[in-house]
Amino acid sequence: MSLQLIGPVASLWRMVACLGLCSSLLATLLPLPGQAAETLRIAEQHGIVYLLLDIVRDQQLIEKQGRAAGLEIRVDWVRLSGGPAMNDALLSGSIDIAGAGIGPLLTVWDRTLGRRNVRALASLGLFPYYLLSSNPRVRSIADLGPADRIALPAVGVSVQARLLQYAAARAWGDQAASRLDPYTVAVPHPEAAAALVSGGTELNGHFSVPPFQNQELQNPAVHVVLDSYDLLGPNSPALLYATERFRQEHPAVCQVFLAALEEAARLAQSDRAAAARIYRRAAGPETDPVLLKAVLDDPRIEFSIVPRNTWPLADFLSRTGVLKNRPHSWQDYFFTDPRIADGS
Repeated sequence: MSLQLIGPVASLWRMVACLGLCSSLLATLLPLPGQAAETLRIAEQHGIVYLLLDIVRDQQLIEKQGRAAGLEIRVDWVRLSGGPAMNDALLSGSIDIAGAGIGPLLTVWDRTLGRRNVRALASLGLFPYYLLSSNPRVRSIADLGPADRIALPAVGVSVQARLLQYAAARAWGDQAASRLDPYTVAVPHPEAAAALVSGGTELNGHFSVPPFQNQELQNPAVHVVLDSYDLLGPNSPALLYATERFRQEHPAVCQVFLAALEEAARLAQSDRAAAARIYRRAAGPETDPVLLKAVLDDPRIEFSIVPRNTWPLADFLSRTGVLKNRPHSWQDYFFTDPRIADGS
């Protein structure tokens, strides 16, 4: 015999059933109490080029975007120096997302194509890089010689090293692309900047990044030899990249990460004063606020996750045989995402 509910009792029963259904739906969308958080491990380097990551960390934007997507994400941050260290950490599984130059990205893309398939997720913005020298005789790369020592994050493979090779090829032909490599030494940016500012060491050159290059130019003996914008135009020298497996196994985390990065780019682009405060918290109070303001007021710097002008360097490295696999466009070494569809 079936029980038939009527009147207020029936209405109350329907309400209880509806609440039960809603609770079930919420349980599928929200993490359960005590549910293990997903861990995202991100590596960055020194300088304002990595400001978007400083903002993401400072404002806890990954955690914020994760909660909005129903995910609990714990972020582990590590700071490394140089593309080779980044690539080694990524391929060893020590990190999930690497932040490094277009040079190291192309190296690891070429090395892993058809296997682990490392590709870029996004850009960190548009920044001019300066080749600086304290040698008064050096006014162009043609003046560099055995007495010069140029600091850069990694010999031969960093974005600065690749830019120097690109400049040499433009000056003397592709066959001379490595002509200036013997004059380069691997030194992290902070140490190289300190050496060039103080003088008195054998290091008399530095292919630098902001804000270190601005700090170094405060020494009257230091001058600009080469501007990366003169080589490529406004370009995205630093990128964020990951393995295909990580992106396939953690699609929601990757989307959260890109949403957080995009939010950071909007903040940095629209409120440089707030961005400066965040950078000082990350870099330390010894950072000169006047110098920092001058750097961030530079209209040539643009904070955007959309890559710009990465292709000329990729084409050059392919043409000169550095890359064994030839990319046909910038999209070959980037993961497809609508947020960066207008890249280059």
